[in-house]
Amino acid sequence: MTEHKKQHTAKEATNSTRRNFLGGALAGTAAAATMGFPMVAKAQGQVKFRFQSTWPTVDIFHEYANDFAQKVNDMSGGDLSIEVLPAGSVVPAFALLDAVSKGTLDGGHGVLGYNYGKQNALALYSSGPAFGMDANMILAWHKYGGGKELLERLYDSIGGNVVSFLSGPMPTQALGWFKNPITKVEDFKGLKFRTNGLAIDMFTAMGAAVNALPGGEIVPAMDRGLLDGAEFNNASSDLALGFPDVSKVCMLQSFHQAAETFEITFNKDKYNALPKQLQAIIENAVEAASADMSWKAVDRYSQDYIKLKEEHGVKFYKTPDAILLEQLKVWDNIIETKKAENDLFREIEESQRAFATRAVAWDMDTNNNRRMAYNYYFRRAAQQQS
Repeated sequence: MTEHKKQHTAKEATNSTRRNFLGGALAGTAAAATMGFPMVAKAQGQVKFRFQSTWPTVDIFHEYANDFAQKVNDMSGGDLSIEVLPAGSVVPAFALLDAVSKGTLDGGHGVLGYNYGKQNALALYSSGPAFGMDANMILAWHKYGGGKELLERLYDSIGGNVVSFLSGPMPTQALGWFKNPITKVEDFKGLKFRTNGLAIDMFTAMGAAVNALPGGEIVPAMDRGLLDGAEFNNASSDLALGFPDVSKVCMLQSFHQAAETFEITFNKDKYNALPKQLQAIIENAVEAASADMSWKAVDRYSQDYIKLKEEHGVKFYKTPDAILLEQLKVWDNIIETKKAENDLFREIEESQRAFATRAVAWDMDTNNNRRMAYNYYFRRAAQQQS
């Protein structure tokens, strides 16, 4: 065979190989289109979830809900898109769990205390002194101490068709906003007061007439005289909701909600139908949003705390220790009653107690007293300047 014929034969063999490869690839593509393979599903099957928060658009809490959604949207590369609506867009704030469970909404952003009426043990995740734990410790207990598994059982017990994630550790909440400073336990007698969760039981036992209103309805109720006092959450939310327009007195520190977190829920059927990769993105976005929220809170709350004092004339007072101690005593009585009535309540409370016994002791023994350092750097400097 001549050299020219050899080259021609080799070229034909190469072209034949290419034709076979392209033919196989095209056939595979056609088969994928026919069978609905992920390659085609990805192009045409973007998953879109509609969420609702339990917060009005002006509240930083709604911003936190959008922050979470944005992280999911970014991390999924467009495969999963979450749209967040404000409270009341589809259902009232306190009806969020039912709407997500039924699939009316694909998911939501709220707090467990809003579901207290369905199973009072849910409030243990958001109300009370938490045995001295802060909210980040509650999240630690939830993930590593058995809280997650107990919460799943709680929802099963009430037919909650949801997948729940806890996220976003909140700072200790204020005792509340009042017409005059609260100086003694007796000041709560007959006081028309707003709170939620098991804190309802606490303040009722202290003599208040409690009304559990959602966030957006609190200030209008105070303005109309339907409430004498109310608590919500933090300096930024309180400023946005208009608390300084109806009160100039805020009492800081309380044990009624010392360690609350947010809850992000998904309809269980819709969540379980997601590809494992998207489920993993959601789980990681929850934790990323939790960390980001805690950092944003430090920045924004501290700025708005100053605004409330300097621009709105709000006077902040520390809640007297006698009131704080009374809260602990009242809480113990509430807990004993609920434990006797509800086995799951007892099991959750005992799990938290066991975790707090070591976690809080470790924390107090390990971390510095920040007030000493703060006074050294800032109070002393202020005294020297004056």
